[in-house]
Amino acid sequence: MMSSLSVLEEERKKLNEIGCKSLENGVPLFQNEALQAQSRRVDLLNVQQHKRVGLKQRLS
Repeated sequence: MMSSLSVLEEERKKLNEIGCKSLENGVPLFQNEALQAQSRRVDLLNVQQHKRVGLKQRLS
């Protein structure tokens, strides 16, 4: 099983790849639905990670 940080890094890489391909094809980033969906996924994973770190800090 991958750690949450590994999953986040993988999803960030996917986001970057989608963004680069979009720019290469002349598609504005805000019009690329795949990029927007991936960005939301990365945002969600970031929030989850911050909540985990915050919870661990409060419990220590």
